[in-house]
Amino acid sequence: MTRPALDGIRVVDFSKFLPGPYCTWMLADLGADVIRIEHPRELAKQAKVFGWDRLSDAERARIRAQDIFARGKRSMLLDPGAEESRPAIEALLRTADVLVEDYRPGVLASMGWSYDAVAAINPRLVYCSVSLCGQTGPYRDKPGHDPVALAVSGALSRIGENPERPGSAGVPVADLLSGSNAVIGILAALHARAATGRGQQVDIAMSDSAMALIAPVISRNPDPTKASPRGRARADCGIYVCADGGFLVTTDMEPRYWERFCEAMGRSDFIPLQNDAARRPEIVAWLEARFAEQPRDHWLALLGAADTQFAAINSVEEALADPHNRARGMAIEVPHETGSLRHIGSPIHLSETPPVAPRPAQPAGADTAAILAELGLLTE
Repeated sequence: MTRPALDGIRVVDFSKFLPGPYCTWMLADLGADVIRIEHPRELAKQAKVFGWDRLSDAERARIRAQDIFARGKRSMLLDPGAEESRPAIEALLRTADVLVEDYRPGVLASMGWSYDAVAAINPRLVYCSVSLCGQTGPYRDKPGHDPVALAVSGALSRIGENPERPGSAGVPVADLLSGSNAVIGILAALHARAATGRGQQVDIAMSDSAMALIAPVISRNPDPTKASPRGRARADCGIYVCADGGFLVTTDMEPRYWERFCEAMGRSDFIPLQNDAARRPEIVAWLEARFAEQPRDHWLALLGAADTQFAAINSVEEALADPHNRARGMAIEVPHETGSLRHIGSPIHLSETPPVAPRPAQPAGADTAAILAELGLLTE
């Protein structure tokens, strides 16, 4: 049987919020042994935030098993700052390759687990910190979540089609970008360790990661102040509502696709007007009115026959049922004692060392005794 890509890599995971658990989920799916150190206080806080404290134990267990970012990991219920937790955590760190944490800068260090302290225990360990604005800089201690990172990076100023004010992205863009960058940083540090024999600290800031979102604006505009304003800047890309209330999106920026699109819509006269800003409102208004005349399936068939760039805008339910997502192994059902659970697959596809089969998350602390026994620390 083929060993997974990260077989033999042990990760000690102190993370709580989305970027860190996203990072360690990807590592676990690739075969790493991820051991979560779950703080009782943080679990109680999370339960209050999401209203889980009002649910039954069975309901909370089901939600836990449904949590994609917790799957494939082992869990230890420990307070990292408690003196009685130190022997277990130190023993784990001696056997680990990677530590991931997403506390505000200095918080884990105040518990005795700074990079320097951990490196003294295990010099080969890669220590990855994921935070809002990084471990250095004027905003180092700033609290906040995804929208704050987007705001600091300048990306939030470009989100939304309303020219009068920015809009919410609606999905955790900075969180997931940061989690992905954490994976990249960890793998790079592990590769470097193979040559040097030493670990290092990986500093991932959500605000840094989000700045990649403004790279196209900077790359295409020598003077960013003269970049096109927020809002719809092109006639050849757009979101349209159809007669049945369904939505679709088009992205026919390349001239040959714009030509096909215009011909399919019966407006060949629009072809030479692709980049005519003065005519854009007229073209957009006509397209909006035309799409509203027929149901979405009509337009999907017409644009499909013309081989243009388009897609139905799937709801979450539709995305989970989409035959492409299912064929790619991205919309899956995971067996569980309460019945199958809806999950998404790993977005990383490897031909020789594929991701491991998804394993639903167990309740917090379910693996504490087994891991302590592995470390020789289990007492009667």
